[in-house]
Amino acid sequence: MPKMTITHPVADVDNWLGFKAERAEAVASLGGTNVVDHVAHDGSNMIAVSCDIADVDAMMAALGSPPPELAAVMEKHGVLPPMVAYVEA
Repeated sequence: MPKMTITHPVADVDNWLGFKAERAEAVASLGGTNVVDHVAHDGSNMIAVSCDIADVDAMMAALGSPPPELAAVMEKHGVLPPMVAYVEA
């Protein structure tokens, strides 16, 4: 199972960190496991989420055109564009 890391800015890092369990649940609904949150060491609003992913294409499709329930979670968590996905080679 490949590992995927998704990076993007957030409106407020402390607010984003408060939704760790909800974010792991949302990623799991897309086939992700072992979800880990990362914050930028420089104190910026850049974050990363890494996970093992069963279906990379399905995850990319969901990120490219989020279903309403995922879009609502992303908005609540303060996700901002651009979103960049990296897949283990």
